[in-house]
Formats: sequence, C-alpha cells, structure tokens
Amino acid sequence: MFGRIARLLEEVRNEMAKVTWPTRDELTTSTSVVLTVSVALALFIFVADTVLSFVMNQILN
Repeated sequence: MFGRIARLLEEVRNEMAKVTWPTRDELTTSTSVVLTVSVALALFIFVADTVLSFVMNQILN
C-alpha cells in the first residue's frame, strides 16, 4: 500500500518537473487580459440589461 503511494508521489513529482511554467511577464499579461475582458463583458451586460429593462418597461406601461 505505501509502495503504491510512494510510486504515485514520485510519478507526480516527475510530471510536475515536465511542466512548462509561465514566466512572470506571461502571467502578468494573461492576468491583465482576463481582467480587462471580464470588466468589459460585465459593463456590456450591465448596459444591455439596463437598456432592455427600460424598453420592456416602456412597452408594458
């Protein structure tokens, strides 16, 4: 049982060594892109919801 766990942990360690981790610059750039797109999408949804709510209120009243 412990041998299987030890083998698993060794395999995990070997696989983690093969991973190509992003550089600090790549990570910063990717994070900035994700945050910018998220904020832009949130603003778009807010504006669309506000406009559509106004239109529906005008139609229904």
